[in-house]
Amino acid sequence: MLNTVFKDAIVNRDKMLLVLKGPKYEEILEKARKNWVEFTPTKENSIIAGIDSSFNNTKFQGIELWATTAVSIKSDGEILVDLHDSGLGSDTDLSRIASRMEIDACERTIDVVDLVLMDGSLHSQFMTRQFSLDALVVKMMKKKDNVIFIAKTSNTKKQFEDLGSLAGDIFYYNHVSNNPGFSKIFIEKKYGLEKTIASTFVRLGNSTPIIKLEFLGEQHDEVEIKEIMNKLYKSSVGGYPYALKLAHNNCKISDKELAKMVSLLGLSNEIGSREVLG
Repeated sequence: MLNTVFKDAIVNRDKMLLVLKGPKYEEILEKARKNWVEFTPTKENSIIAGIDSSFNNTKFQGIELWATTAVSIKSDGEILVDLHDSGLGSDTDLSRIASRMEIDACERTIDVVDLVLMDGSLHSQFMTRQFSLDALVVKMMKKKDNVIFIAKTSNTKKQFEDLGSLAGDIFYYNHVSNNPGFSKIFIEKKYGLEKTIASTFVRLGNSTPIIKLEFLGEQHDEVEIKEIMNKLYKSSVGGYPYALKLAHNNCKISDKELAKMVSLLGLSNEIGSREVLG
């Protein structure tokens, strides 16, 4: 069955890609080319910290064992903040706990580094978080204006929607150049003036993946983008900030680690617990 599906996909590849590109593909690419600014960053010394969080859970007999972590770590591997929490409960909002931890880690980091890199999108913060956390994010980012949200992937389709774009904005920028540079700053005020988001797509090196940078407020300009690229370039690996890679690796809670927690708590012998955790 699957072999047939794969064969059909290969045979119809060109047709499928044509649908993805859409009827105004070339017109969109031309607009993307005009928006793209060629710029080769140079290494600039800067103290950078990456922040990320993680959570995991397992359920048995109607009870949920959960764990969350958040970490702030510098590019040289020095851990600045290490937060963690765990418990037994039911329907625990783990994403909210993890978000609050990220905010706490950021607040403790802002004053001791030049740049704070938050993993993910500022859009997701404003779309899914409750107002109390929104206010904390805004306050945190306004303090020294040195907090940036960075995403490896982006599904936003705002910059070319007037041309009927079908793919995300990042798709078209990936098809106009393999050279380092950035897209002209794009401003969105859909969440209100206090939550204005300025964003740019950035490539730090030749043929490296594009990443998306998001800032709070509309006061940012191309001079600032170039300065930030220089700082990020110094400690990036494969076009991605090393501090964020370290943050991800240091905070991730795997199923294997959660299984150890189950065992340490003596829950592995409970009737009805997951067999894999026994």
